[in-house]
Amino acid sequence: MTLDLDGLTARIRAAHTDDARLIVAIAGAPASGKTTLAEKLHQHLGGDAAGVAVVPMDGFHFDDAILSERGVLDRKGAPHTFDAGGLKRILEAIKEDANEDVYVPVFDRGLELSRGSARCISPSHRIILVEGNYLLLNQEPWDQLAKLYDMSIYLEVPEETLRARLLDRWRSFGFNEADALQKAQGNDLPNAQTVVMLTKKADITISDA
Repeated sequence: MTLDLDGLTARIRAAHTDDARLIVAIAGAPASGKTTLAEKLHQHLGGDAAGVAVVPMDGFHFDDAILSERGVLDRKGAPHTFDAGGLKRILEAIKEDANEDVYVPVFDRGLELSRGSARCISPSHRIILVEGNYLLLNQEPWDQLAKLYDMSIYLEVPEETLRARLLDRWRSFGFNEADALQKAQGNDLPNAQTVVMLTKKADITISDA
């Protein structure tokens, strides 16, 4: 389906009716288009100059050293490989400390690690777009986040479409066909199935994004 950015933008603006910050969660499986949608909405809503900011869940990846110590480095990207508690505390600060700068981490795909305090959410930012796979997951500790959102959006994409996109993603990173397939089937698609099976109903569902 064609994404109605004008309609989605209008709904977000309509929900932002007072001086309080509006936190919008954008969730979906790996390769569902969350980051792209967040970027488009950021631009469509006027960007930083209009008081709109993006907080990516990927910034809360545990470091590889922690994942290696726990024996789960090969599952990097699964729900238990993120600092959900850290994300919750940051979102609470964004919601409650609206008159102070809040610094958030951003994941660097070139370095394969999170860079701490890499983005500033300033008092001028009034609409916060949070994007990530597990934002609406109905399992601990992720289920503690829902109360912090004012609006939620879920991207519903068929598994075969996700598979094709994931293979293309790993090929673009220089992986050969066999390794790209292993990356997609060994970790990404199981994570996608977790999102599909355990995600709470969102306020807005966009199908075939």
